[in-house]
Amino acid sequence: MAKDEKGLTPMMKQFFSLKAKHPDALMLFRCGDFYETYCDDAVEASKILGITLTRRNNGGETGSAAMAGFPHHALDTYLPKLIRAGKRVAICDQLEDPKKKREQIKGKKGLSDMDKMVKRGITELVTPGVAMSDNVLNYKENNFLAAVHFGKASCGVSFLDISTGEFITGEGTYDYVEKLLGNFMPKEVLYDRNYKKEFECYFGNKFCVFELDDWVFTEQSAKQKLLKHFGTKSLKGFGVEHLKNGIIASGAIMQYLEITQHTHISHITSLSRIEEEKYVRLDRFTIRSLEIIAPMQDDGSSLLAVIDRTVTPMGGRMLRRWLVFPLKEVHPIQERLDIVEYFFREPEFRQIVDDQLHRVGDLERIISKVAVGRVSPREVVQLKNALDAIRPIKTACLYANNDALKRIGEQLNLCESIKDRIEKEIQPDPPQLVNKGDVIASGYNEELDELRSISRNGKDYLLKIQEKEIEATGISSLKVGYNNVFGYYLEVRNTFKDKVPEEWIRKQTLAQAERYITQELKEYEEKILGAEEKILALETRLFNELIVDMQDFIPQIQINANLLAHNDCLLSFAKISEENRYVRPVIDDSDVIDIKQGRHPVIETQLPLGESYVPNDVYLDTEKQQIMMITGPNMAGKSALLRQTALIVLLSQVGCFVPAESARIGLVDKIFTRVGASDNISLGESTFMVEMTEAANILNNVSSKSLVLFDELGRGTSTYDGISIAWAIVEYLHEHSKARARTLFATHYHELNEMEKNFSRIKNYNVSVKEVDNKVIFLRKLMRGGSEHSFGIHVAEIAGMPRSIVKRANVILKELEADNAGVGGAGKPNTAKIAEHSGDMELSFFQLDDPVLTQIRDEILGLDVNNLTPVDALNKLNDIKKILRGKA
Repeated sequence: MAKDEKGLTPMMKQFFSLKAKHPDALMLFRCGDFYETYCDDAVEASKILGITLTRRNNGGETGSAAMAGFPHHALDTYLPKLIRAGKRVAICDQLEDPKKKREQIKGKKGLSDMDKMVKRGITELVTPGVAMSDNVLNYKENNFLAAVHFGKASCGVSFLDISTGEFITGEGTYDYVEKLLGNFMPKEVLYDRNYKKEFECYFGNKFCVFELDDWVFTEQSAKQKLLKHFGTKSLKGFGVEHLKNGIIASGAIMQYLEITQHTHISHITSLSRIEEEKYVRLDRFTIRSLEIIAPMQDDGSSLLAVIDRTVTPMGGRMLRRWLVFPLKEVHPIQERLDIVEYFFREPEFRQIVDDQLHRVGDLERIISKVAVGRVSPREVVQLKNALDAIRPIKTACLYANNDALKRIGEQLNLCESIKDRIEKEIQPDPPQLVNKGDVIASGYNEELDELRSISRNGKDYLLKIQEKEIEATGISSLKVGYNNVFGYYLEVRNTFKDKVPEEWIRKQTLAQAERYITQELKEYEEKILGAEEKILALETRLFNELIVDMQDFIPQIQINANLLAHNDCLLSFAKISEENRYVRPVIDDSDVIDIKQGRHPVIETQLPLGESYVPNDVYLDTEKQQIMMITGPNMAGKSALLRQTALIVLLSQVGCFVPAESARIGLVDKIFTRVGASDNISLGESTFMVEMTEAANILNNVSSKSLVLFDELGRGTSTYDGISIAWAIVEYLHEHSKARARTLFATHYHELNEMEKNFSRIKNYNVSVKEVDNKVIFLRKLMRGGSEHSFGIHVAEIAGMPRSIVKRANVILKELEADNAGVGGAGKPNTAKIAEHSGDMELSFFQLDDPVLTQIRDEILGLDVNNLTPVDALNKLNDIKKILRGKA
């Protein structure tokens, strides 16, 4: 390839000019049948994709550049890997057909090397937040792009899932916005580059982010973008007019869509307000520690995994949202519970809905692809099948003995005109791609049918030519063939060469045969090939016309998708409730939580075969028993009891039946948990710091309608500090008028049992155990009264702690208990006495319970002295010396 004045080849010059438009994106540069990456992009791509890194000649002084590539048809395989790695990807395609380009410039003189190049351009900028490909998206998870605007009085936030068209906004404190970011879990977050420090301070560095210029975050620019898109004069109709900072964040998202060249967005039909007052507040600590969406351990399970029996992808996405946004108003919860109960009582109705939902597919994302013009023929047929499935569901809902279901039936739109058109115009089983042909149904378009006849019958005519020429020439082995170089030809084996007529034109000589063309063959070839090209062009045009007309139905189909997802979620609740023996909770506005024989919905599904979960009763109110102080041994089930209470309340307010014998739930406005702490060492935070941060968050936001769960608070610091802090927190929750929250407080500090004597609404409970022959049996049953023993040494023993350490721990425990008993249990442990008893032990080297000496003893006892070489003996002595150094 010739070089330009800067020493770069024309193609590399073209690459660098396009790369300059999006320097922060990894560019996939289409070159023939491959997508190639160059320079730093190639190094990154080869690492992420596991493809070979090679080099190509740049020309001139620049020498060679790194290069890595893959076949263009493998884009759907490799693009998702780049996006999941958090990369922004610019897709640069050839905008001209190379073959036609060659024909255009053939014979032309004076053209520069750049004029001879195939035109290329960036056709799409794919980022984690604006992905549309099925291979990138998780079908049961929304793919939100978020924008955050730092206003003067409050913080604005907006979320868009371009794959479904859902667009929502809100504003509030930094804490509120952080909660929303935790609940929606956006794949990418936009913010003003001038507020980088503030963003990291309030929201951390766990998000994939992109910085925009400050002019994007102005009210004028934002409103202009939104009004232009929605074609309205104001935003009052969307109920967001007063959310100034939310509007600015929403406008930033619209600007970002322009930057990333996502301009076909007619499926984004509204901007909704996040109605904070309608939903229970769940912070990220609670979502994580209750394992609502994801388990904390790799081999664990989440609440979502247990109760998700949805059959449609949009149902799965809606259920995920419902779990992090439980309702806090009685009426809508009762409506959901009524429908779940109706599914229970009416198996025939349930069967109809279940069967039809299996036919629906991802209606929400298919109609979004219609808007952006990326829908495949197969997806169009799937959309028709989904519309077909709506009719029986609509009819069943209309005749249901339930007002909420009747309303759903009334709102479902059959969209019959477009459904009939798809049925009439598209083949029942079309290919995935339009350019594969045979997409449009026979009998729909006369011109297309005619062209197909020529194309199909033309091939039959070629066979007739073959038969005719065999008869005329006597060449029995004559056959008609085709290749891309000179089209159709007649092939004659060398043994019949002398029988070839003079008017045939020889085109190719092979080892065993020769190939010829004739005038008749060429004329018919043009007719056949012309027909095939025209068929493809006509099919593409007819398909695109259908897609444009389908866009008029986007709002109705989006409503259908939402209603079907709603039914799918409630049907899922009915399925899991029947399968796991859940009961309908009683929901009211009281301050009572009364759960009889409650179970943990996740743990009970993971128990070994034949083992059943031990249920427990929990009663809380704000008059008699506001705080349950729960003591008991480690491993007895305190944490499970706390979590199951929160999950039963959450499931009730989501509108699901619950794992209990009965449950009365006085609505909660917030659920707070301080359950289990993990060091955040990367941020320089200790276990205790994490504990105190989470506890402070609870106490600063708690209300008398909240549910609070504390588990082992204060264990990250010294015993007396921990007891003091725990005591003060419980006292605050009991005494402060605005903080009289219903509370479960599990602790290993038995001293806190004393609080029951001084505070009327604190009641002591313990998770009981039974001692048989010095062995502890965990009964996992909640009993009235406090517990005085933790059985921690027993837990250490069954965990596999060396026997010598367990034995020594028991000796020390007895000394501590005797010492504390002598001073009323409030004195400082007499460590000198413990040390004195250590000295009383027989100082035989082989009986010392010092772990280091025990280790040395084991090293020596393990030696085979008879076969030990001098070198081995010296090495072993050196190993023992290292052990002693470690002790020192």
